[in-house]
Amino acid sequence: MSRVLILIAMLFTSSVYAADDVYTGFFSNKAVSGYDTVSFFDGAPVKGKSAFKTKYQGADWLFASQENLDKFLADPEQFAPQYGGYCAWAIAEKDDLAPGDPKYWKIVDDKLYLNYDQSIQNKWEKNIPGFIDLGNSNWAKR
Repeated sequence: MSRVLILIAMLFTSSVYAADDVYTGFFSNKAVSGYDTVSFFDGAPVKGKSAFKTKYQGADWLFASQENLDKFLADPEQFAPQYGGYCAWAIAEKDDLAPGDPKYWKIVDDKLYLNYDQSIQNKWEKNIPGFIDLGNSNWAKR
């Protein structure tokens, strides 16, 4: 019985946290839930396609086009979401890891931030600079 519980715990742990702290969710290795991170910077996030895929920080990153994949490969840190795609508010306010949802996003100073849901994003938007400062400090300790 204890072996089964250990195996289940290992399965969930490895599914939730990809290498280098990139959020991929349960039963997936897709960063940003499979969205094309470059497309956020164009103002219209879209899902990526498996034909345009790369590995980065232990996760699979999908893109809508070869052009977007090439942009990402040229400067992945520019396009990857902050805090590994975890919720920016949770990192800042709670120093905790919560899923970032690509439906709730914002570009600030040319960096992509994700939040857990609309209510959390509303909280985060009340003090974006303060939450970014706290988030950066908390993330650096990880």
